[in-house]
This record gives sequence, structure tokens and C-alpha cells, in this order.
Amino acid sequence: MAANDWINSYLEAILDVGPALDDKKKSSLLLRERGRFSPTRYFVEEVITGFDESDLYRSWVKAQATRSPQERNTRLENMCWRIWNLARQKKQLEGEEAQRKAKRHLERERGRREATADMSEDLSEGEKGDPAGDVSVHGESNRGRLPRISSVETMEAWASQQRGKKIIHGLIRGENMELGRDSDTGGQVKYVVELARALGSMPGVYRVDLLTRQVSAPDVDWSYGEPTEMLALRNPEMMDEMGESSGSYIIRIPFGPRDKYIPKEHLWPHIPEFVDGALNHVIQMSKVLGEQIGNGQPVWPVAIHGHYADAGDSAALLSGALNVPMLFTGHSLGRDKLEQLLKQGRLTREEINTTYKIMRRIEAEELSLDASEVVITSTRQEIDEQWRLYDGFDPLLEKKIRARIKRGVSCYGRYMPRMAVIPPGMEFHHITPEDGDMDGEMEGNEDHSTHPDPHIWSEIMRFFNNPRKPMILALARPDPKKNITTLVKAFGECRPLRELANLTLIMGNRDDIDEMSGTNSSVLLSVLKLIDKYDLYGLVAYPKHHKQSDVPDIYRLAAKTKGVFINPAFIEPFGLTLIEAAAHGLPIVATKNGGPVDIHRVLDNGLLVDPHDQQSIADALLKLVADKQLWARCRQNGLKNIHLFSWPEHCKTYLSRIASCKPRHPQWQRSDDTDENSESESPGDSLRDIHDLSLNLKFSLDGEKNEGNVNETSTVSEEDRNNKLENAVMSWSKGLKDRKAGSVDKTDQNVASAKYPAFRRRKCLIVLAVDCDSLSELLDMTQKVFSSVEKERKEGSIGFILSTSLTMSEIHSFLISNGLSASDFDAYICSSGSDLYYPSLTSEGRSFLIDFYYHSHVEYRWGGEGLRKTLVKWAASVMDKKSGNEEPIVALSEKLSTDYCYTFQVKKPGSVPPIKDVRKMLRFQALRSNAIFCQNWTRLNVIPVLASRCQALRYLNVRWGIDLSKLVVFAGECGDTDYEGLLGGLHKTVILKGVCSKASSQFNTNRNYPLSDVLSLDNPNIIQAPENCSSGDIRASLENLALLEE
Repeated sequence: MAANDWINSYLEAILDVGPALDDKKKSSLLLRERGRFSPTRYFVEEVITGFDESDLYRSWVKAQATRSPQERNTRLENMCWRIWNLARQKKQLEGEEAQRKAKRHLERERGRREATADMSEDLSEGEKGDPAGDVSVHGESNRGRLPRISSVETMEAWASQQRGKKIIHGLIRGENMELGRDSDTGGQVKYVVELARALGSMPGVYRVDLLTRQVSAPDVDWSYGEPTEMLALRNPEMMDEMGESSGSYIIRIPFGPRDKYIPKEHLWPHIPEFVDGALNHVIQMSKVLGEQIGNGQPVWPVAIHGHYADAGDSAALLSGALNVPMLFTGHSLGRDKLEQLLKQGRLTREEINTTYKIMRRIEAEELSLDASEVVITSTRQEIDEQWRLYDGFDPLLEKKIRARIKRGVSCYGRYMPRMAVIPPGMEFHHITPEDGDMDGEMEGNEDHSTHPDPHIWSEIMRFFNNPRKPMILALARPDPKKNITTLVKAFGECRPLRELANLTLIMGNRDDIDEMSGTNSSVLLSVLKLIDKYDLYGLVAYPKHHKQSDVPDIYRLAAKTKGVFINPAFIEPFGLTLIEAAAHGLPIVATKNGGPVDIHRVLDNGLLVDPHDQQSIADALLKLVADKQLWARCRQNGLKNIHLFSWPEHCKTYLSRIASCKPRHPQWQRSDDTDENSESESPGDSLRDIHDLSLNLKFSLDGEKNEGNVNETSTVSEEDRNNKLENAVMSWSKGLKDRKAGSVDKTDQNVASAKYPAFRRRKCLIVLAVDCDSLSELLDMTQKVFSSVEKERKEGSIGFILSTSLTMSEIHSFLISNGLSASDFDAYICSSGSDLYYPSLTSEGRSFLIDFYYHSHVEYRWGGEGLRKTLVKWAASVMDKKSGNEEPIVALSEKLSTDYCYTFQVKKPGSVPPIKDVRKMLRFQALRSNAIFCQNWTRLNVIPVLASRCQALRYLNVRWGIDLSKLVVFAGECGDTDYEGLLGGLHKTVILKGVCSKASSQFNTNRNYPLSDVLSLDNPNIIQAPENCSSGDIRASLENLALLEE
């Protein structure tokens, strides 16, 4: 019954606290969430997490038996029952979570089996894997040395190229980084800045741009509002070799609230705006570099690298818009964080998502897996323990796919990103390891007063009775994951260690413990209580403040005392502090969970311990401090091998990974930038126009898919391409004749007279992306929009783009049956964004031209025939289980499908799996595509993973230079499952209330996260038109957006 005594004590404490807490009398001893103390919550959590349900039940029975009219006893009984009920609910939630994991495991196994069945060839020796202990499943050597390039010849192939890197959240600048200011400005900020700086100094890399958010808030330094900051090179001698725009730069893109610094969880609605701003910067720089080093041709980035989930999401969209290879580094992964939070049992899945927007973050990481050529990790543990949690990565399936690629055998449209373990680098040229001891230092200072000790030394040593004893140094924020309390317990309970050494805890910066976050203050208070418990005064230092520039001096002090650095975290993703300590000559004791294992394998400069084993930690520290020969050997090993973690070594391996990616960049050839409205018709101009047409706009067959032309790469055959090109040139020549003879009407003449599509001459473009419930509703909305800008439409200052899930054939029929002309729209985004058409430049022949270069942009990782076969098998398995009818309710429509869009008709929209389950099924089988429910859930369109209607608009920006800020998108109150992508960005948006409202219920149930997580209705670029709006209401909306003059 001892447990019940503890429970009763906690219950008494809860009663003493009372139901509420006066804000003026804040307690600093207990937990606090988001600035508000909650002692009651602390005691309740202790009871629920620390005791068995049966003990809680007995406490309730006892309280009920001793019931009396007194208010306190009545409260005690009620509270006992409520806490017991909470414990039962927690147990139930744990059971549901276990069931969910089991279900997910079965789904992954099924996906792996089906993918393996499709790739049914017998395993060869190559597919069975490489010999154990030599090469891992990711092609990395497991031996002591890290992979590297033996020369710079490979890197010199990237001369005159630029590279983009992105990290969106946090405060980023080149010098005096405010690390630890908040949870968004941590070690990854320093890593990305130093990586950009190091890459900018590598031979063959011309320019590196680090794209982040511009913050002009009053509560942050003015430097974060500067649009551009050049990163100073650590080696000044390289400045003479730099070109006009070469080097490394921080480029700050304005997006989101201009005058407010907001946490990363609230940035999701503004990501599209960042993507558009970054795209404009890349296009501008490509022209600048083209003039400087590209002989007038644009110089595109050789790679785009996203860091963290939000930047990964942005990098995927930019990669698709630019057709440039993408790399990704997760740093901290959402699924792993979700698993840890669920294990704690303090928050439900819904509460976790509300607080951290965790489901949106996970979807961004899944998209990053879909789009990335290479995923870079710091340790193998990140691959084996964290990335395996994702739908889009399966280590066993990746092994099979990699082996088949090596043998040149088809993978049937399946792709898996390559995982590359590249530990972070570090600058070592400014570090001189300490060789003396404290006595020598003290004596030296008497003769050399011109070199006083660093100020931080006195701040630390004032804590110690004997500052000359070896120092055990821990440098970590006061977070439960860092396991500092176990370290203090180990030190306090080991008398030989206390007698031999001092302990220094650098736990961030603080002014007042009461002003710290709840978890941080809780850990710090626990440390202080342990110091008091073991009477460690004079043996433990815990300074309140230190600057980033003080950290090297802290390492030097520990090395001078012949001390040891320790990282006792429960799990350490990498452990950059271990490398820093080794560079200063400190042996290490580190957790055996995570990155330190890889670091220790290379450096061999210390001991690994179980972070849960307090005695093991004490023994390892005592062994290193007491055995001077072991200490010296570990120190020497660390100094000898530390160069393997230098930035040059990191960059060589990094660049070799980029060199292995297939180069991709925009394919078209631009003609000279002459006046696009020129009426000149000289023979030279005509030939130039034909050349431009033949290269860029090739004839289509009214959007119909060629029979028998669905192959694994889904490309049109060379013969068909040539036939279409010949027809295009003939039609163009005929159009020139007619134009010279004056035989075309005014509209056709305006279109045909220009070298470029008509929308390049518009002052404003209106995109009709209204996912109406019927074609009659679409016609009504089209006529209203046309009528609202009739004057500007006749003048030609406003153009129109139709963006829809319909095929080109359906659009053609829609236009003809309702008396509309193909030239009423300047472009047609069809099949949910997988096809792009323009109206024909002539009045005869075909009505539309297809942009085949758009296909070259979106065909990345398109599964082709292998994807189609998998989808057909999946469709045959989808039944209406409620009705008991075993007839499939989803079927492939060959008529509506095109080369880059497989369309399935849905017979019972309410009975099909949600789109999140469809995407999960595809990712489990390593099929990278974008699945979209459309037409009020009566169709399922499966298109390339980087294709979408919003991406088509970005392509028009890259391809033709349209200004996204002069573009307005009309959308309904709801829409297809790609609806959210149409709402954000630099463009303006008009939401038509009441339109497409029938699909709203299914739209919300199909989502992993609520629309409010990604939609900011206070965005000045988004406006809502009234329900049943007229053409006058639409015009008023355009005037409010400052696109029309009032």
C-alpha cells in the first residue's frame, strides 16, 4: 500500500493548491505551460503516469468509505474518481495507439509485398545486398574514414553554377547568431549558415544563396530586415579570386506578417508566398549571372536544398517550378516528435496537432521525400530509427530498388530517394588546443598580464572551492531530453568523482527562472534541488549567462584542467558539441543512442554510455578523469582525426552527392528579348518565329491521348513529335500568308502578330479556378467574370486563364456548346495541372497548342505504365463494404486519361477511401505521384508528383515572365483536394462564397489537417465575394485588390 500513501500525498497537495492559481502568486516550483503555472496539472500528471490503475481505484474506494459532509472529503472523493477515470482514458489511448501502429505495420508490409510482386524478377547476388560490415544499405562505408572525394575535378564541373539553400524559420544572420534565443533559432541555424559559407569558398562553386524570411519586427534586431547579407569568408585570401556576384549570401524574402516575428508553427499559411518570392529571386539572379558568366544565357541553380520541414516543402515546389534537383535535410522530424509526445501521454493526437501543426509538418516531410534526389542525414540512426517511420521511405524496398538500378533493371515506375550520411562540418583553423594546466596558466598570468583570462573563466571558477580540479563539462539547454538531472545524480552519488573533479553545467541563458518556459524551468529547478540534496556547493558551476563567442573559451578551460566533455542525452540526433569538444582536445563521454556512435567510430576519443544507467555514467567519467594515460590517448585520437569533420571534407562529400544527381534545368531556348509587340514581318522575323514555335509550342491532337502510347516513361514517341512539329510549321506558315493577305479577324491577328502568348501583353490576368459542381455553374461564373471586366477585356489589358480538372477535349466541347472562342482564354491548365495549352495562333486547323516543355518540367518521377497497373489493381479492390456489394466502385477511364494524368471515375463518392489513404498507398509502394479527388468527388486524377494547378502558374512565371502579383485567382468556397494550393502566394485570390459548397463535408474528411492550418483569412491578398454575387460584386472585389481603377 506504499503506492497509495504517495497517491494520498499528491491528492492532499492538489487540495491544498485549490482549483485555481492567482497569477500574482506564481509558484516557481511546479510545471508551467506557455507562461502559466499549473501545480494541479503537475500533481495530476505525477499520479496518472506514476501509479497503476488498481492503486488509483483503491484510493477512490478509500475516499468513498471515509466520506463525510465536510467539503474537503467530498472534493477528495470526486477528485479520486476523476483521476482514476483519467488513468483509464490514458490506458485506452495507449491501446488505440498500439492498434494504430499495428495497422500501419500491416499496411506497409502489404505495400512492400505488392511492390515486390510487380518487380518479380529473381533476386541476383547484387539484390541480396553487399557484404556485411563493408557497405551499408545506403551505399555508405562503415569503416573508420568518412566518404570523400580525392580531388576537386568533379567539383570543377560545377563552375559558373549557383546553388540555393533554404531555411525559413528562426533568426538568421552571418555573425553574432542569437542561438538559443527561442526554439526556432537553434543549432541548425548555425549549421546552415556555416555550410553556405563553406560551400561558397569551395573550388568550382560560384555562388550560394541562403534563402530565409525577412523579419522587420520591433522586437528583433534591424539586421534581420536587411534584404541581402554577404557571408564573409573565413579565408580572406580567397576574396581576390571571387567574381562580381560570387560568394555566399543570405537572401531574406519578405512573406507573412511584415512587422511580426512569428513561430514556425504559424508560418504554414505563408509558405506559398515565400515560394513565389524565392522564385522571383532565382529568375532575376539567373539573368544577372547569365550576363556575367553565362554568355547571355540564364544560369540556373544546380541544386536546391531544403532544411527542416517548412523549407523542404518550399524546396519541393521550387524544384518543380524550375526543374532543378532537390536535396533535403530534416534536422528534426515530425513523426519522431509525434511518437515521443504520444508516449508521454499528456496530449491527445488532436491537441498535439493544434499546438504543433504536426500533421502539416509531416505531410511536408513526405512531399520532401517524394521530390528529393538525395536526403542528407547526420547519422545512420536518423535513417534507421526516424525516416523509417515515413510512408515514403522503406529501407528494405529501397535496397531492392537500388540493386535493380545498379543492374539496369526496370523498377516499374518506383523511386526512392538516396540517403546520404554526411556529418556536419566545423571550422578548425582558429582553434589551438590547450596544452598547459591551471597552475601553469596562473603562473603565466603573473608575467603576461597583457593576456588576461577570458571573462567567462572567472564566471565559472567563482563557483568552485578548488578551480584546479579537472572539469566535467556539459553544454545543453535545460530540456528533459538532455538528461542533465541524471548527470547531476551520477556526480552527486559518486564520492570518488566528487573528490576528483568539478562539474560545469552550461544551460543556456536566463535572467529569472520564473520567466523561463515551463519545461526548462522545471529541469533547472530539479538541478538546483539535486545540488542542494547532495550538498554540491563549491563543486558545481551553473552560470546564468554566456555569449556564443564564449563557447570556445569554455572548451579551452575544460581542456586546460584536463577535464572531460559529456553529452548524456537520451537520444542525440548528431552531437555537434562532441566535435567541438574534440577539436579543443577534450575526451568525451556520450550517449550510445544516435549520432555519437558514428562520431566515436571515427574519432575514437572517449567512451559511450547508456544514458539511463546512472552508475555507467559515473564510472565512465571517473575512468577518464582518473586514468591520465587513457585521457591523453583519447585526446590525441580526437585531435588526429578531427579533420574528417572539417567543412572542406563535408563539402567535398556533399558536392559528390550533387554530382551524382542527373542534371535538370529549364529546357527551352529563349529568343532575343526584342519588343514583343513588334509588327515587323521581315523574313528574318518569320524564321525566328517559326524557330521559336518549333522549339516551344508543338501541336496537340485536341488533348486526346495517343492510343497505345502509354509507356513506362509516358513520353510521346519521336515519330509523333516530328509529325506534330511538321503540322505546326505548316499551320504557322499558312497563318503568316493569311495574315499578310489580311484574311484573319482582329482577334486572330492580335494573337498571331506576337511572338509570345497573348498573356505577356496583359496588365492583369484572371485565373478561373472555380471547381463548380456542374458545367452550367461554370458557364454562369465565366460569364459573370467576363462581364465584370468587359471594358478592359475589349482593350486587351486583361487576359484569362482557365484552370480545371477537365481534359482539353471536355474544355473544347464546353467552349463550342456555349458559343465561346478558344481565344477567350490565353491559356488552359487542364487535367488538374498535368497539361498546359494555349489557343492556336491561326484561325484554321487545330484550336489549341500544347506546351511540351511543361511536360519536361512535371514528368520527374512519373511512374508511367507501372503506376497505371498498380492503380488499376487498387481500383479493383475498392468496394462498397456497407452495401455488401463486391462490385468495384472505382474504374479507370481510358477516354479521360492522358499521358500524364490517369483518371478514374468514382461511382459512389461517399464510399471511396480518403485522399490521404490513397497517397499513403502510393508512397508505401514507392510510387511518386499527386492524387486529387475532383468533380465533386466523382473523379480521381493521378498526376506527376510535382504537377498541380498552382505549379502551372509558377511555370508560366518562369517560362514567360508573367508577374504573379498581377494575377488574381477566382476560387470557390471549397473545391478539389488541391484547393489549398490555389489560395496562397503573391497572387491575389477572390473566394466566391456559396460556390462549390456541396463538397465541403467530404473535402474536410479527406484532409490530414484542418484547412485553417494552411489558410490565413486575414491575408490582404485574399478577399471574399458575397454569396450569389453579381458581376458588379466581382468588379468591386477586383477594385478592392487594387487590380482595377475605381
